[in-house]
Amino acid sequence: MAKVAFLGLGVMGYPMAGHLKVRGGHDVTVYNRTAAKAERWAAEFGGRAAATPAEAAKGQEFVFACVGNDDDLRSVTVGTDGAFETIASGAIFIDNTTASAEVARELYAAAGAKGAHFIDAPVSGGQAGAENGVLTVMCGGDAEAFDKAKPVIEAYARMVGLMGPAGAGQLTKMINQICIAGLVQGLAEGIHFGKKAGLDIENVIDVISKGAAGSWQMENRHKTMNAGKYDFGFAVDWMRKDLDIVLAEARRNGAKLPVTALVDQFYAEVQALGGSRWDTSSLLARLEK
Repeated sequence: MAKVAFLGLGVMGYPMAGHLKVRGGHDVTVYNRTAAKAERWAAEFGGRAAATPAEAAKGQEFVFACVGNDDDLRSVTVGTDGAFETIASGAIFIDNTTASAEVARELYAAAGAKGAHFIDAPVSGGQAGAENGVLTVMCGGDAEAFDKAKPVIEAYARMVGLMGPAGAGQLTKMINQICIAGLVQGLAEGIHFGKKAGLDIENVIDVISKGAAGSWQMENRHKTMNAGKYDFGFAVDWMRKDLDIVLAEARRNGAKLPVTALVDQFYAEVQALGGSRWDTSSLLARLEK
């Protein structure tokens, strides 16, 4: 059992912290910007709620965070009453936020100045993956810190990998989102084409999903796409935030991402349709409007 803090109890963080307590058996203290949610988590799982990130992090061996963006992450780490005010020498900070590689390197250095360690550890698998404890976690940081943190992270994950130095986890998550964007657009166009051609979409997918066209998106999203249901899953707003990070990094490193940039604009059209909170599979909706 380890002493653990978890900062940020959104749709991902709430169940992830729960797995650390129940499946991992760790001593967990939580912080959330809305204090009532932290109190509810503590009542449900039997942990403790702290009033600030600094209070939550004090005396902990591992401090996790899963917040909204770079600014939110800076706020709970180096901001007023942030976790880095009290983080112990030798403690390991694991950041599950999807953020920039730039902020990961910045906070790696800031943690090091406190004698602590920082691992950028964005996740893939969405809300369902968080609730079921089967997330994929892509890590950047030092191997020694990663080896200590991995058994703790595994409480909510089925795959945990060290991708390289600080920032490498975030860069790997960017590749993940690049691939998803292209796959979902291709699936949307395929289903749209099949409908226009008068084919039975379920029959088509049953066949092609067993071949080279098969993907997680096809297996898990074709039925709801075919039915025009999008009120669940990974929101378009979140995907656009992730793609903004991707495209900003591409401008820095010179990568050419024409399809990703195009799909990002397609998601902007979905937002204009009122689909900001729709699942990312709603790319089909803009073709059928």
